[in-house]
Amino acid sequence: MPAAGAPVAAGPRFKFTLAGQYLILQLLLICVVLVGVVALTVGQAIASFEESEGRRSLSAAESLAANPLLRTLLPDAEPRQGAALPAMAETVRSVSGLRFVSISGSDGVVLTSSRPDEIGTKAIPPESTVLAGRAWTGDLKRGGNRVLVAQVPVYDLDSEMVGFVSVGQNYPSTEEIFSEVAPTTAAVLLVSVLLGGVGSVLLSRRVKKQTLGMEPAEIAGLVEYREALLHGVREGVVSIGSDRRITLVNDEARHLLELPARCVGRTLEELDVPRAVSQALMTEQPIPDRQMLVGEKVIVFNRMLVSSSGQDLGSVTTLRDRTDLTLLEQELGDTKAATDMLRAQTHEFANQLHTISGLVQLQEYAEVVNFIDGVSFSRSRLFEDIAARIADPTIAALLIAKTSVATEKGIKVQLGEASRLERCDDELARDLATVIGNLLDNAMDAVAATRDPAIHVSVAETGGQVTAVVRDNGVGISAAELTEIFTQGYSTKDSSSAGGRGFGLALTRLVCRRRSGDVRAVNDDGARFTATLRK
Repeated sequence: MPAAGAPVAAGPRFKFTLAGQYLILQLLLICVVLVGVVALTVGQAIASFEESEGRRSLSAAESLAANPLLRTLLPDAEPRQGAALPAMAETVRSVSGLRFVSISGSDGVVLTSSRPDEIGTKAIPPESTVLAGRAWTGDLKRGGNRVLVAQVPVYDLDSEMVGFVSVGQNYPSTEEIFSEVAPTTAAVLLVSVLLGGVGSVLLSRRVKKQTLGMEPAEIAGLVEYREALLHGVREGVVSIGSDRRITLVNDEARHLLELPARCVGRTLEELDVPRAVSQALMTEQPIPDRQMLVGEKVIVFNRMLVSSSGQDLGSVTTLRDRTDLTLLEQELGDTKAATDMLRAQTHEFANQLHTISGLVQLQEYAEVVNFIDGVSFSRSRLFEDIAARIADPTIAALLIAKTSVATEKGIKVQLGEASRLERCDDELARDLATVIGNLLDNAMDAVAATRDPAIHVSVAETGGQVTAVVRDNGVGISAAELTEIFTQGYSTKDSSSAGGRGFGLALTRLVCRRRSGDVRAVNDDGARFTATLRK
């Protein structure tokens, strides 16, 4: 049964199993080896024949050449004359069991031979040294057959060469050689096939155990589906080995982490991955959805360890880009804060109505007029002051809401006299709301424990650029915090909510830089944050 995710064959198609493929491969190897063994065996058989038959032929030729009667008769012998020479040649041939024996004169003409057609002809190979007085052994072609020949010179009683003796044997035919090696070859082939078959089955079982029982076609299909899935999902996927080397990464992960195209097989240090990102990819993650700022993107990390048979194989981390969602959460947070402010104002207005009702019942009409004038003047002055300088309704509403919340907390918020902002497009308004809202929230937290807390806000528009300045009279920012305060996850406040703190200022910088601006913090009788955004 194919594994889950494996491709289904389109139509009937014969497929070899893993064991079958191993067996076929081994049979092919056995055949190649067998051909080599046969060739080697044939060569060895021919070499053995040449060695053994060459010695026997040379020995028979030397024995005949040393015969005193031959040495006496040979100088005066003529072809086909006399019976002594043919008798001696036939005796040697029959006793030695060789194929032929011939006797030649000093001029090379055959005087007698086991092959009558050679009598009267010359049978001296070009490479033979017998005419030079030295024995020679070699092969030559006779009658279409390959013959092994030994030639030995014959000397008379005065040590003069008077002829030579040729003794030989036909080389065995191919059929004869194969008939000799066939039993051994067949036995080797049978044993090899049996061992190859058993080995193929055992090897395929071991491999299939390591591949979770899948056949090669299923593995190939699974890899293809994995590649399609890996590069088709919108989430980033990164696999890190235990040696800190990237073993797998898809296109989305390379985009989110700003990795080069050829990053697989390289360590995080070689890729110059930021330390915070490297820690997120290599350290345990106690809670899901760890947020981190990478460049100008808010990335959510989820890391899972991978192991097999107790062996650590590394980890797989999924990544999601939550930049837009995080900004939306900030905007929703501002909306919720405005809603809470309106609810608090409703409660405050109810208390004021109760106060007016009580004064009316007490017939303190002059006090009623004074109370209403005081409340009306305070509210109208706040609204008119902001509306006169801030023409964009979104930012004006945000400032009014934040001012009301700060007032309830006993914090005085003052809008700078030089503040001016025209109506903005929706996208710029949302970005400004995020930046100003975060800076005001941060300032209110900074002056919460300060006596006579106060915040000064200034929003100005010059040369296609909006500048927002928020200054508080808190204790300021230490030198160490000035370098870390815009880092994601860093916060000077305690929080039990993992990841709930430390993103306000990081998001502020993200929004500013996305609009070709930036945000800076300095100490100025407290903390002063200056944010710039291009329109």
